[in-house]
Amino acid sequence: MPKVTSVIVPYATYLRVYEPLAAFPEPERSQWARYARRTDRPSYQDELRRALTDLAPTPPVPVPVHESEDAFVLEVDGVVCVCPWRTRLRGWLALDELSEELPPPVLDAVLPPVLRRQAAQDYERWLAINPDARPWIRTATWQVPINWFVLVSDEEREYAKGASADSPPVLRYRTPMVQARRRVARGLRALREAMDEGPLIDGLTDVGRWLEEFHPRSLVELDYGGLVHAVPPGALEDDHSAADVAEGIAALRRGDGEAAGKAYARLVERWRSVRDLRSAN
Repeated sequence: MPKVTSVIVPYATYLRVYEPLAAFPEPERSQWARYARRTDRPSYQDELRRALTDLAPTPPVPVPVHESEDAFVLEVDGVVCVCPWRTRLRGWLALDELSEELPPPVLDAVLPPVLRRQAAQDYERWLAINPDARPWIRTATWQVPINWFVLVSDEEREYAKGASADSPPVLRYRTPMVQARRRVARGLRALREAMDEGPLIDGLTDVGRWLEEFHPRSLVELDYGGLVHAVPPGALEDDHSAADVAEGIAALRRGDGEAAGKAYARLVERWRSVRDLRSAN
């Protein structure tokens, strides 16, 4: 289940699924086809600004009143694929886990209990009408969950230096859905053979189940998003976390616990500065 993101800080990372238009029933398919032809589509920064704007009033608006009609759009091998924002649904899901992110006094100050109760009731009524709803976007704050890196390969890494404040660095991975599912299966086999059940296995199992809900010709994107602002430029350019995770899993598969431990240690050390920055805030 996705973590709360811009509700707290803008240092958010994203795991997105872009589905081909054929995956959507009518009239939604035609709606997204028209939307994809627009030249003024908003960016993820626009999505974040809207979320933060909703929290500015007193009292704040923890979940949008209306569902977003926006999406991210990519063309994959000549096929238009879309990733609906679904900010209202994601807001409800984030509230479910907000109590794990903030101490009760802080939580009550940020979002009073009456607002949270009202949002929970609204979600319960909405879910009764939309029992199969699921988000196309998962979000994490101040980190990229290790299990996300299992889905991608270092060869799929895309990095671009930021040219200015209005054009920040970009670090992301994009992979076909079939590859992401295959890597999840292989990763789970290696982890289960090497260790007992634990958070890493549970998280990867959860992500794998989520991926199964989408069209097999979808594209999966891991995007560092706003976290690029929390990582020093040199460290960001040298960040090959997916390679470390892949090396660790390969070492577990061949029974080399020492090599797996070294790969994990590199991963932990790389993310230490971000973890320290989070603690300072």
